[in-house]
Amino acid sequence: MSDRYRELALPSTGLARNTLRYAQALVPAAIFNHSLRTYLYGRLLGERRGLQPDRDYDDELLFLGCVLHDCGLSIEGNGDQRFELDGADLAIRFLTEQGVPPARTEVVWDAIALHMDREIALRKRPEVALVALGAGFDLGGGPTALPDGYADRVHRVLPRLHAAAVLHDSIVGQALEKPHKAPPFTMTGELVRQVTGRTWPSWEQLARSSGWNDYDHDDRPAPG
Repeated sequence: MSDRYRELALPSTGLARNTLRYAQALVPAAIFNHSLRTYLYGRLLGERRGLQPDRDYDDELLFLGCVLHDCGLSIEGNGDQRFELDGADLAIRFLTEQGVPPARTEVVWDAIALHMDREIALRKRPEVALVALGAGFDLGGGPTALPDGYADRVHRVLPRLHAAAVLHDSIVGQALEKPHKAPPFTMTGELVRQVTGRTWPSWEQLARSSGWNDYDHDDRPAPG
């Protein structure tokens, strides 16, 4: 592990080091730093819930999920799905090439694919839940919720570099080029709607487009 990150006490397995180098070369510095802070904050939030690394969850798997959770925002990861699904698929390809067995890659896939769906992620195993918690905290938690001086120590090594703005622009930029990556009523779709003023179709409009003709009669039951 690079001396730069030594004080952060990151996992130091060969796989962890290879994944760190891979992610650092893959995504912009602002997103890479966010990904490492996701791990640090996810681990800390887990400890506050009584979860200890390598006792209650696999710390290496948490690290892999955190470091790779936004790799769908890279040039290499930019496919034809929502960015978190593209990222999950890219992460699995990389980890499989590293010799990681399917039982472990599946946990990482879930962690990445679900990190934008917090309510679902929190119902899953800790390696999945803590990725969502850590990522959300880094963007919306704030330093006052951390031990005194902790955020300063982290940011000396991992400066923010306007992380929230960079992530927003990366997500929206991909979706503007490929609108199918931002389907209606998803977080990505909502971010695009806020930028473009797009109007979502109503429930009735969606139903009418199906061809089932559910709205072509007046004898349907009243709401409630």
